[in-house]
Amino acid sequence: MKLGEKITSFVKPPHPKGLSILGDYVKLEPLDFNKHGKQLFEANMEPGGNGNWDYLPYGPFNNEQVYHQWLKTIQSEADPCFFAIIRVSDQHAVGVASYLRINQKDGTIEVGHINFSPTLQRTTEATEAMFLMMRWAFEAGYRRYEWKCNALNLQSRKAAQRLGLSYEGVFRQATMSKGRNRDTAWFATIDKEWPSLKVRFEQYLISKNFTNEGGPKVSLTELNKPYLYKEDNHEFS
Repeated sequence: MKLGEKITSFVKPPHPKGLSILGDYVKLEPLDFNKHGKQLFEANMEPGGNGNWDYLPYGPFNNEQVYHQWLKTIQSEADPCFFAIIRVSDQHAVGVASYLRINQKDGTIEVGHINFSPTLQRTTEATEAMFLMMRWAFEAGYRRYEWKCNALNLQSRKAAQRLGLSYEGVFRQATMSKGRNRDTAWFATIDKEWPSLKVRFEQYLISKNFTNEGGPKVSLTELNKPYLYKEDNHEFS
């Protein structure tokens, strides 16, 4: 009879509530509707921002007062644990993300409720924000880092693999959202994979990897694709 690997040195990791993480391009700090609400609402109202709510179970918010009330409701929650993403260059809040399904007992944690305003999307700042959240989780002692999304959300599925999280399958009819069925696609990376994944993030984020125009010389997708779990490297088009 085969049994799983014996765990002998696991120490229960801390909860991320109240955490602040500083990077080179962004800072993650606990969401505060008084401090971040106005900037986040304005960032979300930029052209193209309305589509960000399509696959989230709430929103869109076209009224600042209603949006602030929603932020006030979620900011005190421990799970999901929300953070504002602050751009270091101008100290503006330009997005949110959270840890959720925080399982300290087994050392698993998920990233989700990601909402990048148009000004944050497809930027080095956005990539660093995801790197910082992943780095904190593994350095804190979590064993598994998850990403789940609506199986129809191809942009999110591609983003997960770009960040080095491997596709693990689809849970059919997992939930209902906004009156519609949701099949949920699962992605994850684990602590054994983190050391090499961290090196690839650092290789991507280093300034010499970017041209004078700001584009990367080597993409994060190129760096991570060969290391995704299993050789089939599921792709979505």
